[in-house]
Amino acid sequence: MERKVKVDEFDAELEARLAEAHERARTRGRNDVADYILLRAANDQLRAESVARLLEDFTAAAGEANREGAALTLERTDSHRFQVGNSTMVGTRLVLRAGVRALTIEAGWPRTPRDGIVRGGGLAAARISHFGDRAAGDELLLTHAAEGAAPRWLVLEETGARVELLAERVRGHVARLLTAK
Repeated sequence: MERKVKVDEFDAELEARLAEAHERARTRGRNDVADYILLRAANDQLRAESVARLLEDFTAAAGEANREGAALTLERTDSHRFQVGNSTMVGTRLVLRAGVRALTIEAGWPRTPRDGIVRGGGLAAARISHFGDRAAGDELLLTHAAEGAAPRWLVLEETGARVELLAERVRGHVARLLTAK
């Protein structure tokens, strides 16, 4: 029987192994490998912070709605795996519920080579879906921003355009959850 490993355990193990690999590469004069390992660690930190920020934005919008009487419930799942194309993203799922209606936010990135890649030059991927209303959802891509700026979540429009995910769109998803028939 296969043992399920939690993402935080996996991340801790991966971090320890990467630190060992970095030290080995550095002591053997393989600066190219050592630099790659440092870049990966820095990108993983950016990914984790950006996923947390995305979920905080939806949690804050749900909190605003609840202060106005919405009675939304929130359910968070870590170690969540979801498919984007042929790749498997590993991260977090947040579900906002209003009765039987649900708004699901999934965000993560591939953790192992076997998981695949984030297409489109992204650091991570996310999906926003409305239970029973597939057309209302959004696919998101986390991309590097200008030098020194935080990465940003872009909405992948059906036209191929990429537009920045703004607070109004987050609040719009929560509002749609509350007004769905």
